[in-house]
Amino acid sequence: MVVTVATPILSLSKVTKRFGGLVAVRELDFHVQPGEIVGLIGPNGAGKTTALNIISGEYRCDSGTVKFRGDNTVGLPPHKVCHLGIARTYQIPQPFMNLTVRQNLLVAATFGARLRRPEADRETARVLEMLDLVEWQDAPSSALLSEALRRLELGRSLAAGPRLILLDEVGAGLTEAEISRFLAVLKRVRDEGVTILLVEHVMKVITDAVDRVVVMAHGAKIAEGTPSDVMRNQAVLEAYLGQ
Repeated sequence: MVVTVATPILSLSKVTKRFGGLVAVRELDFHVQPGEIVGLIGPNGAGKTTALNIISGEYRCDSGTVKFRGDNTVGLPPHKVCHLGIARTYQIPQPFMNLTVRQNLLVAATFGARLRRPEADRETARVLEMLDLVEWQDAPSSALLSEALRRLELGRSLAAGPRLILLDEVGAGLTEAEISRFLAVLKRVRDEGVTILLVEHVMKVITDAVDRVVVMAHGAKIAEGTPSDVMRNQAVLEAYLGQ
């Protein structure tokens, strides 16, 4: 019997990024398979957000390769990376505060996914329904509280039509109940065929949502595996948990 292995939707090989004399990311290797939710964790200053910035095209790595669906994306600007199918959220949501929730999603569908009306309207309606934002669709984004703002930030990424979403600190500032509701939405997104790579400090997000974890410290990968495996790893306990 021949066993086939799916081509990773995202793979990083020997990725290094320097800022002057500081090595922010050092020969980073990991991959993400289609349909996975993968967590990228580590202490402050480990290089996690820098890694996301490299993947999204905001930074160019000094060496190494980043491949999305088999194609090297190093050197592509963020808008071209987005059009390939990689979307990004930020720790601090950045919607257009003067626009309504629906208008924010419509902008993403029009310029991110490059849809024309009425296709953009249909995609906007789909995302509103998926993320339980229908009741807020005509509200100004400035009126939303933390959890709804995070759903809107996720929705703006989804409306751009991605195959892969990069999430940065989705659990920050949320209560445990809000995190549980947000994770239910996140799993719904994965069930729609979107792969997710997330940077996170809130361990409930890691233990309840992700399939695999990549752990970084001082810019390098120090462990990889299931959440339960990495939480028993001595290097992780020392570097990330301070034990």
